[in-house]
Amino acid sequence: MYKSLKQLLLQHAMEKMPEQKSILLKAFNNWKGELEQVDDVLLIGIRI
Repeated sequence: MYKSLKQLLLQHAMEKMPEQKSILLKAFNNWKGELEQVDDVLLIGIRI
C-alpha cells in the first residue's frame, strides 16, 4: 500500500496542489470502495 502511494505522489509531484488533491482523493475513494471509513487519514502537502 505504501509503495503505491509513494508512486502516485511521485507521478504527480509537478502538478498544482489542487490537482494533486483531486487525484489523491479519487485514488483514495477508489481504494476504499464501498467500505465505511473507520480510521483517520491525514496527508499533508507542502510546496517549496
